[in-house]
This record gives sequence, structure tokens and C-alpha cells, in this order.
Amino acid sequence: MKVLIIIDAQNDFMPGGSLAVPQGNKIIPVINQILPQFELVIATQDWHPENHISLAKNHLGKNEFESIQVEGIKQTLWPAHCIQNTSGADFHKDLQTEKIEAIFRKGTHPMIDSYSGFYDNAHLKSTGLAGYLREKQATELYFCGLAADICVSFTVKDALKEGFVSYLIEDATKALNEEDFAQAKRDIQALGGKIVNSAKV
Repeated sequence: MKVLIIIDAQNDFMPGGSLAVPQGNKIIPVINQILPQFELVIATQDWHPENHISLAKNHLGKNEFESIQVEGIKQTLWPAHCIQNTSGADFHKDLQTEKIEAIFRKGTHPMIDSYSGFYDNAHLKSTGLAGYLREKQATELYFCGLAADICVSFTVKDALKEGFVSYLIEDATKALNEEDFAQAKRDIQALGGKIVNSAKV
């Protein structure tokens, strides 16, 4: 089964959002166009509590985009984003959500961040996504969404480590940092993943 996984296509990552990815909104028409090609569509959603450790506002004297160490793991301090039950955490209004069969929420634990749709950043807690995909007998996973260099690439790499055939749809994702995305693509390919264009889906 061919599966599309839409990563964090949420308002706070769109232009005008609190953690905007440049031209993040441009991926929405691309995603909508390819939806009919897939037997199963699922999505992830960043879903932070107000007191989440990744939010700069929760660290006195620290600034947005500074880094700290949390249990030996580097943690970037982000602007407050995708707070549970806020409009910033909602999917972009133009995203066609009718085909989305399941939504996996991440970053819900206040003490650890979760970039990947499969695990938190310390790989202590699974979201259940891998088990769900195996239950559905998924054979090929295609990834899109935001941000390309962070949550999308972390999710693709975890999918490959879980043994799934995985493709990143390059024109259906946008990066916060292009250099980091270039490295992420090399990492994905080194793990056996493929970079494709939406026309090749």
C-alpha cells in the first residue's frame, strides 16, 4: 500500500505564523494535487502544552533560537508554536483534510521535544505510527510537509530505520534552513531513501 504522510502542515509554520517557514503555504496546492494518488493518507501535528521545554518563553534569560542541553540532547528554543487547541496548531485552511484517515500528535510531553512523527527526540516514546503502518500493510511511504530540514527529515530518517521504503517529495516541502536541508537530503539518501518530485509520485 502506497501511503502519503503529511508532516505538520499547520498555521504556525506558514507565513504569518509564529515559526514561519519561508513560502510554507506554497506546498498546500502540491499536496492537494497528489492526494488522489494514495490509498492511505495520514498526518502529523505538533501539539505542545503551554509549558513545553522547547519554547523559549519557558526559559528565563534565554532567547528564541538559542540552544540548551536537555538530558544530554541539544534542544533549540523555539518561538511559542502549535500550542494545543490554538488556531496556530490547526492545519492550513486550504489543506484538503477529507482523505486524512489518522492524525498522530507529537511534542505532547512537556519535558521532551519530538521532531519525528515516529518518536520523541530521545527515542524514549513511540507515537505508534510504525505499528499503525505495519497493521495497514504499508509498502511505500511518501513524505511532505514542514519543515523540510527538521520534522520532515527526522520523520523520513526514522521511517528508513524502521525498514519502510521511503520517498521525500521535494516540491511538497519547504525548509527553515536550506543548508540543513541539503545535509538532511544527503543523510536520507545514505540511509536508502529517495528524493522525488510530485510529478513522479
